[in-house]
Amino acid sequence: MGVGAMTWGDPSGRARWTPAKLAYGGGPTNREEEQRAFDASVAAGATLFDTAEMYGAGASERRLGELAHGRGVQIATKFPPNMLSRADAMPRALERSLALLQLTTVDLYMHHYPTRRVSIPDLMSLMADAVEQGKVRAVGVSNYSASQMRLAHAALAERGIPLASNQIEYSLLHRQPETDGVMDVCHELGATLIANQPLANGALTGKYVAGPRPTGFRRFMPRFRGEQRAATRPVIALLREIGTVHGRTPAQVALRWLIENDVVLPIPGAKSGQQAADNAGALTFSLTRAEIEALDRATAAWRGTKGITA
Repeated sequence: MGVGAMTWGDPSGRARWTPAKLAYGGGPTNREEEQRAFDASVAAGATLFDTAEMYGAGASERRLGELAHGRGVQIATKFPPNMLSRADAMPRALERSLALLQLTTVDLYMHHYPTRRVSIPDLMSLMADAVEQGKVRAVGVSNYSASQMRLAHAALAERGIPLASNQIEYSLLHRQPETDGVMDVCHELGATLIANQPLANGALTGKYVAGPRPTGFRRFMPRFRGEQRAATRPVIALLREIGTVHGRTPAQVALRWLIENDVVLPIPGAKSGQQAADNAGALTFSLTRAEIEALDRATAAWRGTKGITA
């Protein structure tokens, strides 16, 4: 399991209003809690930390660099810095990210999302250059379709470099990677599916099935409103039932369901030491085959191309 550091850092100016901050309520960073979250994660063995230059216009990278300096953890970050960037902006963007992270080599460098402005073969060629220069250890992508993964893989293969990963939304309440070909391609190519939003923006914690909706942009998401919110209640009930057997929370069971898949690595976010410790509890037990199958059946409706439509 890894850790998502999207909300870490204290951005200034317009970067304070980016989705990375506003989705989870915004507000100033708590540096002490970020330190506790980092320390608790490392102590539990969750030592891959995920960020991106786009998160807080570099604020997340800067803060992660401060926390990780000299700690021997693995760091993943992403290009581009903004929606207008083209492939040829990658080398300079990588240098900025390395400087903010206080690194000479980053463990995993990813293309954040495909756009018409960025040629995938051209970008993968530049990524391969960075590997050969010793600035990047592994190349990944994010938010890529199955066909886009194949295109990136083919371009990297010409240089003898594997495609390491595809970071994409995946959880019990968002199972489309199982039906849109992404999971199959991960198996075929030996790539890791890095699951972002593994707790479905917090819906799988069970905190929001009754009472107030979450703060920030999340409160307007369909899964926290009306019939879709109601549809998650049986799922939460099953997570609680299974969690009771193992002495674990619904969130820990939901994370463990992902960990049981040998090509999946979830990266839950952690804004506090307690959240990080709670997430890490998913590393301390295993689900039975019957429990995995029960969760599969209970969330089958979320395997469709548009998820649940209730």
